[in-house]
Amino acid sequence: MTTRRNFIKSVGTMAVAAAVAPDLLAGELSGGLSGERGKASDSESVKFRQSRIRLDSSWDVIVVGGGPGGCTAAIAAAREGAKVLLIEATGQLGGMGTAGMVPAWCPFSDGEKIIYRGLAEKIFNESKKGVPHEPKDKLDWVNINPEYLMRVYDRMVTESGANVLFFSRVAAVEKSADDTVDAIIVANQLGLTAFKAKVFVDATGNGDLAVWSGASSMKSDVLQDSTLCFALANVNGDKYYGGLHSDNKQSPLHKVVGPNGKYPLTGHHFCMNLIGPNVVQFNAGHIHADTTDPRSVTEAMMIGRQTAQQYLEACKEACPEIFGNAFVVKTASLLGVRDGRRIVGDYVFTKEDWNARRTFEDEIGRNSYYLDVHKSGFKPVHYKKGDSHGIPYRCLTPKGLRNVLTAGRCISTDEEAFGSLRVMPPCLVTGEAAGAAAAIAIQQSRCDVHAIDVQRLRRRLKEEGQYFLLLLSGKLFPSMKK
Repeated sequence: MTTRRNFIKSVGTMAVAAAVAPDLLAGELSGGLSGERGKASDSESVKFRQSRIRLDSSWDVIVVGGGPGGCTAAIAAAREGAKVLLIEATGQLGGMGTAGMVPAWCPFSDGEKIIYRGLAEKIFNESKKGVPHEPKDKLDWVNINPEYLMRVYDRMVTESGANVLFFSRVAAVEKSADDTVDAIIVANQLGLTAFKAKVFVDATGNGDLAVWSGASSMKSDVLQDSTLCFALANVNGDKYYGGLHSDNKQSPLHKVVGPNGKYPLTGHHFCMNLIGPNVVQFNAGHIHADTTDPRSVTEAMMIGRQTAQQYLEACKEACPEIFGNAFVVKTASLLGVRDGRRIVGDYVFTKEDWNARRTFEDEIGRNSYYLDVHKSGFKPVHYKKGDSHGIPYRCLTPKGLRNVLTAGRCISTDEEAFGSLRVMPPCLVTGEAAGAAAAIAIQQSRCDVHAIDVQRLRRRLKEEGQYFLLLLSGKLFPSMKK
């Protein structure tokens, strides 16, 4: 049996070996390697001899990252009349819900009504068609069929008029002034290409574009654990029941999993959903990783695949009548990242704001998800039914950058509030706001995202169905009734 310690040690060796070839090339060009084998040296560099690269300057708005926030940003910007390019490093849109194989949507309601509306609600409702076994009126913890959801994103993004470029990754940023991004350098099978736009939306998850452009960021000393989701096929669907998840302390899986037992890569975090006939998708296990370090993510992916196999074996032992003939049919293509960089915006949303259920004059949506922090020392905290807080537009505007917005997981929050805002429903909401704001900035404020008419943005979001509270004459009014 693979132990946690031995496997992590062996994976570390494999990850470094995998990185040796490109770093050796750099070493040969700059005079040889120094330091740890396979690790690039900060004191050495290579002079870039290619002085001219292709240029594409045909875009108004470029969105980097095709997860939930990136998709709604692209749709919203195109809806406002902008010419939009969405750049995605993988070959699919949707991020954690598709490539990451997260098996269910976090709740879309505050316990009484749906509050993630606008594009978020439209995508959610379309995705439910891929899981016809789910009740049509269900709003919370609805199963996700990842293949179906991919097609939903493909269709909605392209029908909006936005363009998509897959298998392309931002490698560098060029600035025309200290506060203005002029172009991004993108690497793909064509080599390097510079893409210019008037406004950029960073939906990369870790805020790569914003950080490389000079924005300040926050990162916890100890990051939340990650998870590599996976699916088991050939499960006995007639015997399967929902009470196997880890919140049920009577689940038979609790007796066989854990780092000190027979399956040492497993733990007592296991959520699972029947996403289709005889297919159960798992969000299970915790993996320590620095999600801003590609070597650490490489190790985490390898550990995650071994972890999936150990959960399969644990399921077979605990519930042979359900999982006796099951097998791992797929592990996720993306690590389920819960934590990384948070970009410092004009406002940092805090735990105190969350506790106060605060409403903001510039809020662009509402959020009711609980404080869900996956690391020791933090306990989950839930709202009462009907409670929610506002999401300020200022959390999407990086300090010091004139023409860059953030959307999704990298918006401006403190460590604990981040545990609530990092999940897919609020990411869809912040993406729609960022995309609409990007287009408005071009039309109205010479591409300065800090200077837009925020009430104009809020009116447009309201017209498209978004839910938030308006602060008028000292009173709160729902922005829409439904």
